[in-house]
Amino acid sequence: MISESTTSKTGARESALAINASDFSATGLPASTALMACRARRVRELVRGLLGCRRRYIRWSWSRSREGRLLWSFVYLVGRNLFALVVLLGRRRRSKELELLVLRHELAVLRRQAGRPRVTRADRALLAALSRSLPRAMWSRFSVKPDTLLRWHRDLVARRWTYPRRAPGRPPLGTELQTLILRLARENPGWGYRRIVGELKGVGIAVSATSVRKVLLEAGLRPAPERGASSWRAFLRAQAGSMFACDFLSVETVFLQRIYVLFFISLETRRVEYVACTPTPNGSWVAQQARNLVMQLGDTSPFRFLIHDRDSKFGHAFDEVFRSEGMRVIRTPVRAPNANAHAERWVRTLREDCLDRILILGRRHLEHVVGVYRRHYNEHRPHRALGLVPPAGCHSPPTDAIQRIHRRELLGGLINEYEAA
Repeated sequence: MISESTTSKTGARESALAINASDFSATGLPASTALMACRARRVRELVRGLLGCRRRYIRWSWSRSREGRLLWSFVYLVGRNLFALVVLLGRRRRSKELELLVLRHELAVLRRQAGRPRVTRADRALLAALSRSLPRAMWSRFSVKPDTLLRWHRDLVARRWTYPRRAPGRPPLGTELQTLILRLARENPGWGYRRIVGELKGVGIAVSATSVRKVLLEAGLRPAPERGASSWRAFLRAQAGSMFACDFLSVETVFLQRIYVLFFISLETRRVEYVACTPTPNGSWVAQQARNLVMQLGDTSPFRFLIHDRDSKFGHAFDEVFRSEGMRVIRTPVRAPNANAHAERWVRTLREDCLDRILILGRRHLEHVVGVYRRHYNEHRPHRALGLVPPAGCHSPPTDAIQRIHRRELLGGLINEYEAA
């Protein structure tokens, strides 16, 4: 049976070779050459199949052997460390000391190569605690100086035992008193240390000149002779205290009647001192309004200069009223509204806040509206040039109750004022 199967397989191969040979013979080659070529191709296919099976077997065996190697290497490391521990316990003291000597020498070599070590709080605490267990002669083995270890230990003790302690010397001045001293120095550049001490003594506060000097120097304020130099801002502000300006503005009523409003405003406080309205602003009416303002200001008026433009309504009689009171009248250049900027700015504010949002019926209605807005402007409306404080300088006391804020309506709700209830 074996011979029959072998014969059959051989016959199949021969028949396959014959078929391949017939394919090659179709190309015009001799039969012997075609048969050899067919056999060579068959051998190449068999070799290629054997190489593929070997490659797959090698991959499978390599993966299995790698897992086995990892397991055996882990077992080897565990056994090696256990044997090393047994050997270390069985070694003599002399050999351990020699090993310590080698390690110290290697540490010295590394110290020469590396820079300053960076230690954390935990490192400092550990080294400071270990230094108390070693003799003082062995402290040279540490990577820091002995004084550093002692300082670290003192810090540990200070953190462990904390007592309320008071710094030597005089107690520092309170924050409110320092703020008051700085306020007096800034508001009065010509005041020295003793002048500030005297002013504080007048309000019942006792402080030494040395303390005042220390507070001013810490705040960067120089002594009085150097601090007393006046700036352009301070100079102009001092000059503005004695000046006020006047101007006209026109308002069109519902019935197309033009009404003129004359107003006077202080340059320092931005306070509107006087307002008057008329449809016919002739010279006699303007002069009478000037007399009314002078009577209202009285003899204690701080104003010494009046600024107005070259409008023909400001006649000779108008200027003569103020000259008789010792004031000097200053006329602005022709077509230069910036020369009277404070008055022009109030006209814009009045129009934007009030007049452009309401219809004026007549003169009496305009007088009422302008009068209400003048009081609002002087007593309540914050001014940016004054640090968001009204020209009158009055503010409501501070309160924490946000729900107790009261609203007061002016001109039917056109303007609202808020204050603490």
